Amino acid sequence: MTPITIHTGWPQRLLQLPSWLACLLALVAGAITPLSLAPIDLWPLAILGLIALALLVWRQPGSAALLRSFCFGLGFFGMGTSWVFVSIYYYGGAPIPLAILLTFVFVAFLALVFSLPFYALGRWWSQSSLALLLAFPLLWLLGEWLRSWLLTGFPWLYLGYGHLDTWLAGWAPVAGVYGSGLVVLLTAGFLAQLALRAEWKPLLPWGLLVAALWLGGLGLRQVHWTQVDEQPLQVALVQPDIAQDIKWQDYYAQPTLELLLDLSEDHWDKDWIIWPEAAVPLTYHQALPFLNRINQKASDTGTGLITGIIYDDRRDLREDRNTRYYNSLAGFGEALGIYHKRRLVPFGEYVPLENWLRGLIEFFNLPTSIISLGPQQQGGLKVGQVSIAPAICYELAYPELMARSAREAQVLLNVSNLGWFGDSMGPPQFLQMGRMRALETGRYLVYSTNNGVSALIDHQGRIRAQTRAFTAESLAGSIYPAQGLTPFMHWGAWPLVLLAALGLGISLRQKSR
Repeated sequence: MTPITIHTGWPQRLLQLPSWLACLLALVAGAITPLSLAPIDLWPLAILGLIALALLVWRQPGSAALLRSFCFGLGFFGMGTSWVFVSIYYYGGAPIPLAILLTFVFVAFLALVFSLPFYALGRWWSQSSLALLLAFPLLWLLGEWLRSWLLTGFPWLYLGYGHLDTWLAGWAPVAGVYGSGLVVLLTAGFLAQLALRAEWKPLLPWGLLVAALWLGGLGLRQVHWTQVDEQPLQVALVQPDIAQDIKWQDYYAQPTLELLLDLSEDHWDKDWIIWPEAAVPLTYHQALPFLNRINQKASDTGTGLITGIIYDDRRDLREDRNTRYYNSLAGFGEALGIYHKRRLVPFGEYVPLENWLRGLIEFFNLPTSIISLGPQQQGGLKVGQVSIAPAICYELAYPELMARSAREAQVLLNVSNLGWFGDSMGPPQFLQMGRMRALETGRYLVYSTNNGVSALIDHQGRIRAQTRAFTAESLAGSIYPAQGLTPFMHWGAWPLVLLAALGLGISLRQKSR
């Protein structure tokens, strides 16, 4: 391989930066990187942040690379998941100092997990001539994949989300959000190495590769991986906008049910009516009289009504202590099936270390933190001849989970209650994830929330119609079931993971010259 030489001037000064200054620069670089995602959507900022991190960990030993990438992670998750504070303080009842402490602990844990691949970079690749060109991008990619399953996963702030509207969107049906993000990473690694160059000619093949990947994304955007039906379905989404502090109060149960019916009144001629996550503020068996009424109404009008509800699976109908609760979706009228959520939100739906934490503060005793995990193998929902791949709130963030669920379905459905996040970065980020799931699977997504934004998203990830946030309203529109599978639905992230392992092995053998 042709040696890649570097300048002997400022790169050496870069290596001699005081630790405190390097950490401060890493913190700032981390904080600007999530601004490439919703709601800011300035995608070049991710490339700038990545270049800064690449240069800061370049030729650093493992401990220094770990510390600098940890500081980057603090800025990255501190900015990108700042909505966690909203949940803990405004809706979890924690005092401000405790809410700040809990948010910091959460962010610091994510930053630590994020930094582990960069310890490996400093430990084994610091002297490789391909450290920035190949090892840096591939280790970040493996870090994203790791965060999709480690300790049930937290698949948030993936770089590919910032490219739903750029050429790189073409890679999403092929390699998922990971594929789009990998091109961003390879671009940043190339530009970082270019900044260190003594001459540019040895880097020309890498520059051509990066350019080819961008152009390849543009070409792939013209490929139709799935085929949508010619006959549309008419769908209505009901957005009740029930405030979190009254949602589970006994006195507000009946007004909530009446509001759901009022907002649905003009839509019984539609094929589907969708109510959001836990829309019915009673458990399934408590709500049976009401559910029987809407089942009869939906059957009479030929409508499939699907609602979120807490399903109480009573093993002994005489004693509540044997009851298990699930966060569920249930179909009525022409809609068939019950689905139980398979990925739960820590503290929001269950309390880790429950015997120690339950009752300490209000945040550890939320009314919905008693949920059991649904079976991993479940059938979806069905309305008429159309099969639906359901996801309840947080499950939408898992790329491979949704891709697997969509194999036997023609439409994606997500119901959520985003009221926990207020007017923060959380809801726009989540909607962006929904758009990516639609693009990855080539299927329409029906995206229903309690307080907005609710939306109908087409098979190319474009929003076709949406509600306003924080309003009680309904939304009607058309969706088209889709047939066929995208490459990402076939293979998931495994081809990229194996490619990353191969690339890291090759780069490990290339010593710096």
